[in-house]
Amino acid sequence: MTPLHQALTDYLHLRRSLGYRLARTEKLLQPTAGYLEATGAPVVTIENAVAWASLPGAGESGWWAHRLSAVRGFARYLHSLDGTTPVPAADLLPWRSHRAHPYLYVDADIAALIDAATQLRWPLRVATYQTLLGLLAVTGMRVGEAIGLDTDDLHVAHGFLLIRHAKFDKTRKRPLHPTTVAALRAYLARPDRCAAPARSPALLISPAGTRLLYCNVQWTFQRLVQRVGLASRAGSSRPRLHDLRHSFAIRTLLDAYRQREDPQQRLTLLSTYLGHVNPAATYWDLSATPELPAQATDRLDHPRGVPR
Repeated sequence: MTPLHQALTDYLHLRRSLGYRLARTEKLLQPTAGYLEATGAPVVTIENAVAWASLPGAGESGWWAHRLSAVRGFARYLHSLDGTTPVPAADLLPWRSHRAHPYLYVDADIAALIDAATQLRWPLRVATYQTLLGLLAVTGMRVGEAIGLDTDDLHVAHGFLLIRHAKFDKTRKRPLHPTTVAALRAYLARPDRCAAPARSPALLISPAGTRLLYCNVQWTFQRLVQRVGLASRAGSSRPRLHDLRHSFAIRTLLDAYRQREDPQQRLTLLSTYLGHVNPAATYWDLSATPELPAQATDRLDHPRGVPR
């Protein structure tokens, strides 16, 4: 192992001992060390760090900034060992993130996507994707949380899912409506699912009996979007699988307004239910629809207990 690769191994070990996973960071930094050695550079410099981060030449500025950020963290570690190692400045390859505007699905959109899944090959694949879409729509789970579920995580008697190793390695219970529990039980009881090779403990499986892969799920969802004909809306609002989560959050708070409940109390419960560590993340989920400000204005004009 070369000195640079050894330093990288030590850096990753140190940060993981502090609780960081760094799976993506490692995938970025391993090629960095190889690039430096291939160019004959024994150490990290500003020039070679920027040169590597700017690959490929036709890449996007956000991708370049992300790559340089990974190198910057490694350079800081090297600088702590050898003060002569430079650290790339934060204003090199600057980029400001722009969050995509959520695509808000109405009930008809979700029903159409579930119906379009009937055109997929193999009955078990149809059932798996219909179950996945329905589960995401009625629970607001993250996609990774749903495909990471095991059969043991479904507690039918008590009506909840146990979500393990969610974002920030959190574990939480997700209460389910009885109809959702019934749908999951029906999926698990399918003869073709029971007959599938037992290659994975996953709740949602492929026809081969394996756990669903995130990239395949995203690719299949985009095929369903095309079949249904959902078109992008103004700005950067295009149909994404993650936006089922945004749509769930907005519907939940709108229901609180329509039922004349306390929206702040519902918001607190919603933040916990979605697994948000910071309530600001919940506010972002709710910032995409003009209907919420309208409902809030109506509440101010007509407080509870005051006749209309």
